Amino acid sequence: MPLSVPARARIHHLHGPSFFPSISKPKQKPIWPTLLPLNRAFGCRSLEIAVPSPSSSLPSNVGPNSWKHVDVATLSNLCVDIVLNVPQLPPPSPLQRKAFMDRLAQSPPDKKYWEAGGNCNMAIAAARLGLNCISIGHVGNEIYGKFLSDVLRDEGIGLVGMITNDDIVNSSSGSASCETLLCWVLVDPLQRHGFCSRADFCEEPILHWMSKLSSEVKMAIKNSKVLFCNGYGFDELSPGALLSAMEYAVEVGTSIFFDPGPRGKSLSTGTPDEQRALNQLLRMSDVLLLTSEEAEELTGINDPILAGQEFLKRGIRTKWVIVKMGSKGSILITASSVACAPAFKVNVIDTVGCGDSFVAAIVYGFIHNMPLVNTLAIANAVGAATAMGCGAGRNVATLENVVHILRSSNLSEDDEFWIEILEKNVVAQEITYLSNVMNGNKNRLNLVSFDKVASELLPKLELPQTVGNAPT
Repeated sequence: MPLSVPARARIHHLHGPSFFPSISKPKQKPIWPTLLPLNRAFGCRSLEIAVPSPSSSLPSNVGPNSWKHVDVATLSNLCVDIVLNVPQLPPPSPLQRKAFMDRLAQSPPDKKYWEAGGNCNMAIAAARLGLNCISIGHVGNEIYGKFLSDVLRDEGIGLVGMITNDDIVNSSSGSASCETLLCWVLVDPLQRHGFCSRADFCEEPILHWMSKLSSEVKMAIKNSKVLFCNGYGFDELSPGALLSAMEYAVEVGTSIFFDPGPRGKSLSTGTPDEQRALNQLLRMSDVLLLTSEEAEELTGINDPILAGQEFLKRGIRTKWVIVKMGSKGSILITASSVACAPAFKVNVIDTVGCGDSFVAAIVYGFIHNMPLVNTLAIANAVGAATAMGCGAGRNVATLENVVHILRSSNLSEDDEFWIEILEKNVVAQEITYLSNVMNGNKNRLNLVSFDKVASELLPKLELPQTVGNAPT
């Protein structure tokens, strides 16, 4: 079943159940950065800054980025999802939709309907894989902000505030810009989902007045191996602020992962600043992640491998392009090779959060320098584990469920689909395909046995990983 990325903003209908029950947390906890409080004035809540542990704790042979003790930082797009059953989804008129949302906001729903959303999904999934994570973003000083920061802290994720006192003084948006962003996840009797937030009704990004990156944000980027951002970041940050973060990441040697998501299409025809920022992120990111539909929208090419190759041609720093093929699986394209992995057969309950979880596992494979097909296999497994639960946030994949899926070896192979895609490209590049059969060649494809891949992945996930005497 699908490992597709759900569209979150702009009232998009999906099918799935109404309730998001909790999923148990993994037993193993990674080593997290030290957390220090940072007080913010003007009514914004106290945030936490992730401060790396001393570099002397690692041996000298762990690689050029050994001083970067945070594995991945997410940029912006922190929100609280409020999941409610409603008699009908909001009307299409923007004014009516805003009035509908304002009525909902007047009486805060019971806390059992709250869940961490946005980039929290990716950070939580990454943390459960054992990665050191921080979330760079804004959380307000109210009940929703406390909830969100508590969830991140409980998952072992550091929180770095984006807003400086000078930014707040210069803001013309009033106290609303200091509030935690809420995303209303509305479910009608037919189990259709609608998503809306105040970002949908803003002509400018919510934090459009934020003038520069704070020293704390720069520290977080500098000490992270990977900086992840997605298209929804444009709803909160100005194109200039996003470019500043990207340029600083390049300067300090932090790899950039970018997923334009459903916003990519509108950004490609947006304001000149939005188009420039989108193009720069597409060219300067080390890793791009898109659905096959998004890849076609941004390149005009309907073949996913050729579209991926086009991104590589346009790119300056681009190393990987990952194309998510929904229920079929995923493809990873580099300058010299292509890797493909079918999806897993699982009982899909809800696809919300699958794409975010998938990204977390791609980061895991990238950081650990895993073979490409192994990276896709674990990413598909993490996405599938999330699909087996209800909703996102604390309900994304657990390590136990990921391990169970990898042990099951239950690939959803569709030879006809993959042969049709791959045969037209097999001459140009080396193509590796994950299969339930033994290693070998089939229709000029390099087949890699899933049993072999699983035997390499499972020990990494089931036991603490070390380099010398230090956890990786």
